[in-house]
Formats: sequence, C-alpha cells, structure tokens
Amino acid sequence: MLLLLLAPALIWLLGLIVLPHIDLAVLSLRERVAPRQYAPSLAQYRTFIEEPLYWHTFVRTASLSILATLITLLLAFPIAWTIAKLVRGRIKSLLLVLCLIPFWVSETVRTLGWMILLRESGVLPALLVQLGITTMPVELLYRDATILVGLVYTSMLFMVVPLISALESLDDALIEAAYDLGGDGPSILRQIVIPHAAPGILAGCIVVFMLTLGNYLTPTLLGGKNSLWFTEQIYSQFITRFNWEQGAAFGFLLLGLSTAIVWLGLKLTGQKFGEVMNRT
Repeated sequence: MLLLLLAPALIWLLGLIVLPHIDLAVLSLRERVAPRQYAPSLAQYRTFIEEPLYWHTFVRTASLSILATLITLLLAFPIAWTIAKLVRGRIKSLLLVLCLIPFWVSETVRTLGWMILLRESGVLPALLVQLGITTMPVELLYRDATILVGLVYTSMLFMVVPLISALESLDDALIEAAYDLGGDGPSILRQIVIPHAAPGILAGCIVVFMLTLGNYLTPTLLGGKNSLWFTEQIYSQFITRFNWEQGAAFGFLLLGLSTAIVWLGLKLTGQKFGEVMNRT
C-alpha cells in the first residue's frame, strides 16, 4: 500500500530527474569520432580545464552567486525579524503579502522592469540627472552590480520564508531573560538569535545559492551578452553549437559545484540536510 502511495512521486523522480541525469552523464563521457559514431572519452572535461574562458566564467559565476546569497541574507534577516517578532495581526499579513507580490508575475516581467529602470533612457538615470548627481544619463545596465541587484531581488522571498519560520519558534522570554542578565543587542544576536536561526539561515542560503547559480534569464538580460554566466555557456553548447556532449559536461560541473558548496555549508555549521530542508 505504501509503495502504491509513493508511486507517483517515484515515477516523477525517476522520469524527470534520475533518467535525464543518467543520459547527461553518458553524453558527457563520450566524444564524436565520426558522423553518428562516438567513443568513451573525457575530452569534454579536458576542454573545460584547458580553456581559460570556461574556467574564468565558472569561477565568476560561483563567486557572484555566493556574494548574491550573502547580500540576500543580510537584507532578508531584518525583514524576517520584523515580520516574525516586531509586528502582529494585519500588519504582519500585509508585510508577508508585500514580500509575495513581486512573485505574482513571471521572472521575465520582473527582470524587464529592472531594465526599464536602469537603462540609459530609464527612470533611475533620469532621476539622477534631475537631482544633480550626474550631468547626463548613465547606463546602469550590463554591470556586475546590476546582475547582483537582479539576483537578490528574484531570490529574496526564498530567504525570507525559512528565516521567518526559524525566528518564530524563538521564545521571546529567552531574549527578555538575556536582557535582564545584562546582555546587549549584538551579544544576544550572536549568542542566541543566530544559533537558534541557523537551520533557517542555512536553508535559505542553500535555496538562494542554487537558484542564483542556475539562473539564466537574469544575468543574460541585465548583464548583456558579456555577462559571462556559466549557464549561458551551457545554453550556448546545447542550443547554439549543438555540442550536447560539452553542454552535458558543463551541466555536471555546475551540479558538482552546487553539491560541494551545500556539503561544505552543512559541514561548517554542523547541520544535517534533513533538518535544514524542514525549514524550507
């Protein structure tokens, strides 16, 4: 009976996750030697190692994804604390709705909205001219900072929700007792709040990091053709060059990177994956 109940989920996992990954693994470990003839090979991975552009793009994507995750955490924590501890009733519901509203439209529409705001003829450059900050409109698109803004904006909700879940379970009496015993804000935050919220922090960081690392649309639109995002390299290999073997190898390298970062985060914080995912 249990197997019958689990059958839809197992079929979904097998058909949409396990089998495609096996097929990609086979593709990444072969090389075309003649039309419709292939031989086992690690040539695709050697190409990645030997080509500086691929290495640079890979490291750049990982670095900006980690930075975007940290910025999202720093911005989301005060928001989550306000919603979980400082407001009640309708105001709390209103703040939650305000966090959700941007996600009622597609990522494409939200990213295009940033392009309208930041392009040279957009709203923000014109405002800077009117305020006297700049003498002429400045192109704010196609920069690393612009990509970070877009990534943080599109990922914020996925950091706020686990943080709220973790902070709501923190007993207010514990914080009051810490103040009564002479503790100040920074020490209470460091010794009580952050350790208690650690599973929520790690859960949010894992989700946001994986979303930003695998994001294609936001870096491409906000960063332009020179965004140097690794998912763009994967897209190029599959769609533009029809080199599925190389694209599959790049996909597995990206999967390996995300797995390694998640494993490292769990090890450094001493958390278990199952406990962390219960917070999401």
